[in-house]
Amino acid sequence: MEDVKQKSWFGRNWLWVLPVSGCLTIIVLLVLGAGALFFGVNKVLTSSEPYQVALDRAFENTEVKQLLGEPLETTGIMNGNISTSNRGGEVDLSIPIKGPKGEANIVISGDKIDGEWVYEELYVIIKESKERINLLDKTLEGI
Repeated sequence: MEDVKQKSWFGRNWLWVLPVSGCLTIIVLLVLGAGALFFGVNKVLTSSEPYQVALDRAFENTEVKQLLGEPLETTGIMNGNISTSNRGGEVDLSIPIKGPKGEANIVISGDKIDGEWVYEELYVIIKESKERINLLDKTLEGI
């Protein structure tokens, strides 16, 4: 009696294993690349001066703390953009925040002129009441 030697699993299935594993590898690399891009851009935005100024002013404002409660924290994904080149730039951001009593958005818009940020708009808008709280103190405009 003759023993019939059967091929290994890979030997029997290599025709479909290679294309499927190649496609899965490409998909995984694309997902990882998109995630790295998202978190990299998010890191650049959150470390920018306008973002930090907006959060500091909102979190220190007594009216904001009274309406939203404490502690305040950022939530979700911010919308908008920031661009800088040499000593100029533009910012237009909406940063979602929340506290125990409610949610709001910080809106910031401005230009960077000769290395200094000048804010045109900087306010918190409460989601429930649509109330606007101005954070733009004219004496602190260049901060």
